[in-house]
Amino acid sequence: MFRNLLPLTALLMGSAFLLFAGGVNGLILPVRGEAEGFTAASLGLLGTGWAIGYVAGCLQTPALVARVGHIRAFGAMCAIAAIAVLFSLILITPWAWIPVRAISGFCFAGAAMIVESWLNERSEAATRGRVFGIYTMVNLVATTAGQMVLTLGDASGYFFFVLAAMVYCLALLPTAVSATSTPRPLTSVSLNLRKLWQNSPIAVFAVLMVGVSNASFGTLAAVYAARIGLPLSDIALFASIPILAGAALQIPVGILSDRLDRRIILIGIAGIALIIDALFVFGSFTHPWVVMTLAGLFGATVFSLYPVIVAHASDHAEPGAFIQVSGGLLLVYGVGSIIGPSAAGLAMTTYGESSLFAVTGGAHILLVLFALYRLRHAPAIASEDKKNFQATPMARMSTPETAALAADAEELASDRAAVDPETGAPAATGPGR
Repeated sequence: MFRNLLPLTALLMGSAFLLFAGGVNGLILPVRGEAEGFTAASLGLLGTGWAIGYVAGCLQTPALVARVGHIRAFGAMCAIAAIAVLFSLILITPWAWIPVRAISGFCFAGAAMIVESWLNERSEAATRGRVFGIYTMVNLVATTAGQMVLTLGDASGYFFFVLAAMVYCLALLPTAVSATSTPRPLTSVSLNLRKLWQNSPIAVFAVLMVGVSNASFGTLAAVYAARIGLPLSDIALFASIPILAGAALQIPVGILSDRLDRRIILIGIAGIALIIDALFVFGSFTHPWVVMTLAGLFGATVFSLYPVIVAHASDHAEPGAFIQVSGGLLLVYGVGSIIGPSAAGLAMTTYGESSLFAVTGGAHILLVLFALYRLRHAPAIASEDKKNFQATPMARMSTPETAALAADAEELASDRAAVDPETGAPAATGPGR
């Protein structure tokens, strides 16, 4: 096993540096912005800018790589991401940070797609599942470490901006000096809502609501924590604990969703998340341990919804459509990520910090209601027709190439045979649920 993974070490190191820098960058901006007196509405637009750039990166990177190659494109993405972080330090105003954050999102998505394409090419059929699992774990640990490093210094200076820029530059070195062969062209997907809706209406609606909820929390959690009086060390924990809790709950949730109607699982998880939303809105808790416990429960629910949605959509996808369906859902999630942070930021500016969870709660209510409607009007899929649940990284760290890497050898071969390389059009999908 170790001998098989050795050629992938450079790629995994590059990914770890990329996610570490992304963790630092993603948390220092709202923390510093709050200290500088930015409104919650402007800080929410940072998340909207990131989502716009991330979706654009997923759509445009395949064409860029086809033109200049993997190594040059990856180096450019990391270099521009580093410049963007440093520019944020030079010009501290939300109206500069918002477009720069969009550039960061574009570069981050592009760099992640290139690394995943390389891993996909170098993974053998027998080790693909283990490679994907190790890649997911590396990304989780690196992101958490990047966020937790903020506990070691003062957010008011330049240190964390420079650190993020340095690590972005480090991310390009392993692939630049690696002898790993250049992989095939990147996976390309298009957002075809009609086909996605025909495949699974509940998956499309649910992933949109999860995008609204998760992106709102991911962007503004640090702002909420700062406004209830938590110190910087606890703010970093408040942002990191939900990610770890969500990762820990994915496997038990997946096992349960393989045995029951996945729509029931979605209703149950979203219902629990809604209770936690209400506790944050009406409880006015400020004690660190209470807040951390609720944050952990919140993350365990909201960050385990996305893989259940993808699994449900995959149950109804025809052979050859897995990557296109999961990639399309990722883009719908991106649309929700554009809407959520701006709406939550505006609500926090107008009504106070607890309005963050009023917005996430609204998304969860709509998800539950639509899932109940579909549960009543569409039959459940037979257990023998279900595909195995696949744990996935958080949607904001996933790209269409993540779906290709997560696919088993049979699915990958089927998808590549069924997708037109010129148009990216998938095979027809089955009836929606």
